[in-house]
Amino acid sequence: MVRRQWLFTMVMILALAIAAAGCGGKGGKKEEPVSSGPSAEVLAEGKDLFQQSCSACHGSDGKGLPGLGKDLTTSEFVKGLTDDELLEFVKRGRPASDPQNTTGVDMPPKGGNPALTDDQIKAIITYIRSIQE
Repeated sequence: MVRRQWLFTMVMILALAIAAAGCGGKGGKKEEPVSSGPSAEVLAEGKDLFQQSCSACHGSDGKGLPGLGKDLTTSEFVKGLTDDELLEFVKRGRPASDPQNTTGVDMPPKGGNPALTDDQIKAIITYIRSIQE
């Protein structure tokens, strides 16, 4: 009798294991898609817009120019902001009179290009994030 109960228990465990394996063994949860990062088109647009609107002070490589713009590739300030916060900062700019401005040079709103849209600035931010070390 004990052997029959043991055998029944083992068969049930094996059946449950097979059923779980058939379901993927993940409790029915769907796998999350893997993020592939920004699209090549957005990065290319961001790079082009960066070259047009930001490189005069921040350099074509984003490493900054002495006495003008800061190095964006290593900037803790940039790294510490969310994309939305950075968008607002770029739209607003930073005057030389701002106590946090360490260059003594105005950063004009939208990098001096008032025609930039929020989406274009977001593309620039995507590009800047891609060149950060």
